[in-house]
Amino acid sequence: MTDEAPRRRGAYAKGVAKRDEILTRALEVIAREGYRGASVKELAEAVGLSQAGLLHYFDSKEELFTEILRKRDEVDSAAFGPLDAEADETPDMRVAYLSLIRHNADVPGLVQLFSRLAVDAVDPQHPAHDFFVERGTLLRSTFTAALAQRQAAGTLTTSVPPETLARIFQAVADGLQIQWMLEPDVDMAGTIDALFEVLWPGGSDER
Repeated sequence: MTDEAPRRRGAYAKGVAKRDEILTRALEVIAREGYRGASVKELAEAVGLSQAGLLHYFDSKEELFTEILRKRDEVDSAAFGPLDAEADETPDMRVAYLSLIRHNADVPGLVQLFSRLAVDAVDPQHPAHDFFVERGTLLRSTFTAALAQRQAAGTLTTSVPPETLARIFQAVADGLQIQWMLEPDVDMAGTIDALFEVLWPGGSDER
C-alpha cells in the first residue's frame, strides 16, 4: 500500500514526459513533411509507437493536433518572447510579433494545420474550439492594451476603439496566412509591419 502512491506518481510523470516528447517530435515532423504528409502513422513512428499507442495519450486525432498547436505556441513564446498584455507598451512587442510571423513562413506545415483546425474549431464540440477562443482572446487583449496606451499618449487616433483595432490585427494575420498558402510570394511580415506603421509609427527600429 505504501508503495502504490509513488508508483502512480512515477507512471504519471512518465506519461507526461512521453506526451511532451510526442508533441515535440510532431512539431518537427509537420514542419518538415507538411500537414498533409504528416499522418498519425508517421507521427507514431517518429516516437517509436504504434498508432494505437500514440492515441493512448490523446482522446482523438483532433485532440492530438490541437495539443500540437498548443505546444507550438509554447515553443514560439520561449523563442520569440511572450506577447504580454500586462507589460508596458514597448517596441519589443512589435519586434517579437513580426519575428514570429517571419518564422511562420519557414514552417508551412504548421501554418496549414493551424488554418485547417481554425475552420473546424468553429464547432463548439471540436477539441480545438476552446484553444482558438482562448488564444484569440489573449492576442486581442495584448494588442488592446498596447493600442490603448498609444491612444492615451495621443499618438493614435481615438476614433476607433482599441478592441476593434485589435480584431483588425488578428483578422489581417489570419487572413494573410491563407493568402500566403495560396500565393507563397506574399510577404506576411512586411504587410503586417505596414499596418503597424500606419497605426504605430516609429514603434520599432526594425525595418
